[in-house]
Amino acid sequence: MKNFYRDGGLVISITALIVSLAALLVYTYTCNVKIFWLSAPFIVLIGGFAIGKLIQVTRKTFQYYARVEEELDSKKHLSVQTFPMSAVVVDTKSNIVWCNEKFSEEFRGSCEYGNPLSMITDISVEEFFKKDGITISYNSSIYSVHARKIDEDEKGELSLLFFRNITEFKALQTEKKLSHPVVVLIMVDGYEEIISGALESEKAHVSVQIDKLLEDFVSQTSGILRKNSSNRFIAVLEERHIAKLIESKFEILDKAREIAIDDRITVSLSIGIGRTGKTLRESEQLAQQALEMALGRGGDQAAIKTESGFEFYGGVSKGVERHTQVKTRIIANSLLDLVAGSDKVYIMGHKHSDLDSVGSSVGLTCAIRNLGKEAYAVCDVETSLARNLIDMFPETENEDPVFISPAKALEDITSESLLIICDTHNPQIIESEELHEAAEKVVVIDHHRRMVNHIDNAIIFHHEPYASSASEMVTELIQYFGEAGKLRAVQAECLLAGIMLDTKNFIMKTGARTFEAAAYLRKLGADTVTVKKLFASSIDSYKRKTQIVADAEIYRKCAIAPCDFYAEDMRITAPQAADDLLTINNVDASFVLYKTMSNEVSISARSMGALNVQLIMEALGGGGHQTMAGTQLKVNNIKQAEEQLKSAIDDYYINIVKVNSSENTSK
Repeated sequence: MKNFYRDGGLVISITALIVSLAALLVYTYTCNVKIFWLSAPFIVLIGGFAIGKLIQVTRKTFQYYARVEEELDSKKHLSVQTFPMSAVVVDTKSNIVWCNEKFSEEFRGSCEYGNPLSMITDISVEEFFKKDGITISYNSSIYSVHARKIDEDEKGELSLLFFRNITEFKALQTEKKLSHPVVVLIMVDGYEEIISGALESEKAHVSVQIDKLLEDFVSQTSGILRKNSSNRFIAVLEERHIAKLIESKFEILDKAREIAIDDRITVSLSIGIGRTGKTLRESEQLAQQALEMALGRGGDQAAIKTESGFEFYGGVSKGVERHTQVKTRIIANSLLDLVAGSDKVYIMGHKHSDLDSVGSSVGLTCAIRNLGKEAYAVCDVETSLARNLIDMFPETENEDPVFISPAKALEDITSESLLIICDTHNPQIIESEELHEAAEKVVVIDHHRRMVNHIDNAIIFHHEPYASSASEMVTELIQYFGEAGKLRAVQAECLLAGIMLDTKNFIMKTGARTFEAAAYLRKLGADTVTVKKLFASSIDSYKRKTQIVADAEIYRKCAIAPCDFYAEDMRITAPQAADDLLTINNVDASFVLYKTMSNEVSISARSMGALNVQLIMEALGGGGHQTMAGTQLKVNNIKQAEEQLKSAIDDYYINIVKVNSSENTSK
């Protein structure tokens, strides 16, 4: 502090010298003693006033820095000055009033007395008083900054800030994260089905191409690859390479589709990645969950298990149909055992049930009744979209009703009862969530691509995303029920109606097993003319459908039809209109938007396979199939919903990797 007093005395001496020189100059230029003596009082007065002001300002400055000196006593001053961490004292205006030697070295050019702290960071001083401090960057270095008040009562005007250089620590932390091992499980979709019937040379050629593709991919990383079987691989990669995979939108999926057998069938991969596992074992378990999710969604995609759920990439081609029914036979035998050990069986579908949901429920109910078990199809008749089918089973006094309400089923269900859920695996849209919660034994039979939020307490989860409908899956199951599987004609027609609905009269998503199931139902006496009548609509419905089609517009090869009117049959009319819009040239997908009774906006989406409407609907909170999906938006008007839909379509074209030209040629 003596330096400050010495500097202040020097300032006063210099001021007095200036005043003297001013007086001397007056005398020199005038050479008149009288003028000198006349001007001297004014010079002395002005000089005295200036000196007084200077002394006043200097005194305040001396008092301020004296207080700093007092608050940083000699011991503290010495310890902080030689402290190996940068330290700086700032006032209430965030101006630097003192710093130690380490701070001067690291922040050279910014540590001058009076400089604002904003030269280093724009963060206010109050933020640094947080328990964990604040992390800032300065000149390619990273600092952790903590602060404390200099006064013991923490009410002083001065704050002491400590800057800890954590650049090396952050670099090590980043490197540890990037080098974290991640397990990747890779599976060739439907490999046995692809190579069946192929020549041995073709099988060997395809196997070599797949091996080389994966080996080339892993060779570009620091990871390892091992082949577990003919169609399964396991790789261990570092996190840095997973990030590159995501950035490239999993180009390996596109390269796999370039591999073809006899220019007819292309190869696709399903990839499961356990990204958040803390150990290799945990990472492998998460990767297995991700792989199952990718396969459940039809394959040809990568699924990454994260802390918040799943992330999906790819999924632009159709699932590979399996020709073997070994799995179906095993599921049927297990289901028969469960039925035999239950006192009652309840079969239900989803809310606003359609012909597939009701048809599969009726077919399975009747087959189980043929086994001598008490079984019922649970359905809310008032909200069902399959009233024509339900009316085919009138209640009689001599027989138990086929259909019962969810409330009645909830009253009668016991701990020994079995609940079978058909045509959905989403617990949020099942016919009765209360019935599902009350059931202790649950079986799921569904063909929709797997969603993240699925029923997870099922004893049997029969999920086949390549199947055309739940009715097709039930038809295959009851063929292993023996004599009980031989349904009456009217019962077989229910299953055939469900198949025809989801395949659009055997046009969409129809495989060899679909026709085999239909042939079996035809043998049981199902009449196609009777089934066709179930799809008949009134003249008013037909007019509304025509109006929807007429109001449609084309956007990026998508027919979008917003409906600004409401009708009770819109849940039936809208999908029919969406199907009709697909018959227009250069239309890859169709979307019909309409209002519901709850004043929300529903979207019915359809495609011919060139565009995956499932991914677009999932982006809006819905789901479904590659060619048939939907969602419900909580918006006030159709216009707002249309804007969200167009934004989702734009994102689809930007983010989703398109099927390459070779696959299009093979199709």
